Amino acid sequence: MVRNILTVIVMLCLSPAWVRAQGTELTVNTASATVHKSPSTASPVIGRATRGDRLEVTREVGDWVKVAWPSASDGAGYVRASMGSLARGTAPVSRVTPVNTSASQAAIQAPPRPASSQGADVAQTTVTRQPARAPAPPSAPSHVFGIGARLGGQSFGVGASARAWSRGRLGVQFDVSRYNMSNPIDLGRMTSTQFGPSALFSFPDHVSDYVWLRPYMGAGATFNRSTLNSPTIGLAVSDSTLGFQAFGGGEFSFASMPQFSVSAEMGYHWFETPYTGFDLSGLGVSVAGHWYMK
Repeated sequence: MVRNILTVIVMLCLSPAWVRAQGTELTVNTASATVHKSPSTASPVIGRATRGDRLEVTREVGDWVKVAWPSASDGAGYVRASMGSLARGTAPVSRVTPVNTSASQAAIQAPPRPASSQGADVAQTTVTRQPARAPAPPSAPSHVFGIGARLGGQSFGVGASARAWSRGRLGVQFDVSRYNMSNPIDLGRMTSTQFGPSALFSFPDHVSDYVWLRPYMGAGATFNRSTLNSPTIGLAVSDSTLGFQAFGGGEFSFASMPQFSVSAEMGYHWFETPYTGFDLSGLGVSVAGHWYMK
């Protein structure tokens, strides 16, 4: 019995924070709310909801909500949460009749009134909805600027990383890493500090209710400052070199913690060897974590 109770508690603790109770709804409080195919402003627009519409919410994905949208191929769409107000624990809501984005008018037919006891005819009322206003320009994506840490490289090192994305697919990245290398024939120990500004380009996002994957590639210059300490010959010298790096990888974000991302990438670094026996060039794999403050 105790084991069963502990199992239930663990499952509740590990269940994602974005799973919502039945009856959650979004009431649109802007002139028009754009409904997208996926939680990204770059995804296709599949419809619009007008002020006062109540949308049934099935998931929350970062600053987006997944709503029931019958005209979509999978019966669902995504709306920015900032376009309305969320209410949880409410009575189930009826689905909103989608507004066709190419139509100038939409007619909604009200349900028939109940027949009277004398057998009167059923009356129907037709309400004509005015064309929806143009939606307000979407706000910037939630992942705009983040800072974090980085591990790995062509020789294992640790450092800091900052990443920023534009509203399109372009971004920039700044990495500072420190490496320690030893020579097998005891020529000494070299410490290297690298600074690498890079330009990024992202490919189309892959978004589900659980994970947001942003594939990307990048390239840029790398500035390296190396210091060699050799007890064998009794000297300590420093040198600076300039290199180049190119890499590709993916950035993963999770619905339960949308502001945090984990990245994994593989890249190649070209460097002029500063000292014989210490090669900084080569293929490397690194992982990084970023906390997006905006």
